[in-house]
Amino acid sequence: MDHKFSKNRKYYTISIYAVVGIIVSAIFIRLIYNWADTMYIFRQIVSMVMPFIVGMFIAYMINPLVKLISEKFLLKVCKLKKRKLRVAIAITLSYIIVIGAIAVILVFVVPQIVDSVKALGGLLDTATTGYKNVMVFLEALAEKYPQLGVESWMEQIEGIPAMLADTAKKIIPKLVPKVFSTSVSVITGLSNTLIAIMVSIYMLFDKTRIVNTGKKVIYAILDKKRGTAFLKTLSECNDIFSGFIVGKFIDSVIIGILCFIILSIFRTPCAVIISVIVGVTNMIPYFGPFIGAIPSIILLLFIDFRYAILFAIIILILQQFDGLYLGPSILGESTGLRPLWVIFAITVGGYVAGPIGMFLGVPTVAVIAHLTEAYIEAKLKKKSIEFKKNEETDIVYLEEKDETNNKGSDVDVLQKE
Repeated sequence: MDHKFSKNRKYYTISIYAVVGIIVSAIFIRLIYNWADTMYIFRQIVSMVMPFIVGMFIAYMINPLVKLISEKFLLKVCKLKKRKLRVAIAITLSYIIVIGAIAVILVFVVPQIVDSVKALGGLLDTATTGYKNVMVFLEALAEKYPQLGVESWMEQIEGIPAMLADTAKKIIPKLVPKVFSTSVSVITGLSNTLIAIMVSIYMLFDKTRIVNTGKKVIYAILDKKRGTAFLKTLSECNDIFSGFIVGKFIDSVIIGILCFIILSIFRTPCAVIISVIVGVTNMIPYFGPFIGAIPSIILLLFIDFRYAILFAIIILILQQFDGLYLGPSILGESTGLRPLWVIFAITVGGYVAGPIGMFLGVPTVAVIAHLTEAYIEAKLKKKSIEFKKNEETDIVYLEEKDETNNKGSDVDVLQKE
């Protein structure tokens, strides 16, 4: 009896999923087994696409300024109706403003860096003169009071120049390759920066097209209800992320300007470069002002310890002002994170990606926390579970309904303990 083969759609789909699952598992095990090669390939891929990642980040950072110029100035003030022309002008003006601000900062900062290097050179001359004066003083002391045994001190001090010279001989041969590799890295970095800027410009020009394509892909993969919910969640996450970045940027600019004004009033040396350091590091919540204060205090210690103490007091006052008044008024509840989670985000972000990770860790954890809370709320709503908060203790308790008479009754779980 002939048996005709007929394709079973159900078992055919199961077989496809099984084969795909086996292939993916095999690849995953292979990647884990050769972890060193996997990380090398991963780093190579990241290095290759880094200009595009940086370009995306630049576009994301400049986009609020582009929207502000396009919608608030060109559309409402200048009455420019053509959207493409308006966006093109807004992008051009935004990059002129940003690049101009960076150029102005460099014009003021670079001369102060040169002056600081010159001051360090003068410090070396002072140290040499001080060394000679100390040796003359010890020789006179040894002649006047031979019983003190000053000769042993002089032998130790006389060995310092030889020790420094020996250290320099060991460092200089290693320094030349470092300088070469650093030069190559600088050239590569400049080329990647130019590519990143070009990528960011094209992304801002094609922002609407990219968003539209993304929406089509989401609705092609998900059904209408889930697609709409997914886009709403993405919009909320974007508001959290961009709200923190823009708010923290404005906050840091204000802190940097205030620092410059106060330091200028007290005639503190290197006021511009110190204010720039304070403003940039202030982007990192909580620890940023102190991270910026350390190199600034060290710099001022070379000049005059009184300026270092004065700056330490100023940065402490600025940090308190920023944490208690300025930051909350600008950022508000943009992240919704408690201080413990902010510290956790900074610690983990710093371990993973250094200073940039310390900055981006906070909005990233805030987005994760928002998604987690939304997921929990959706699950509780699906199970018809509601919680209420005790106004006195701030402890939530489960609200239960009496199924016999359909009358609501609140049961505090803490009262059962």
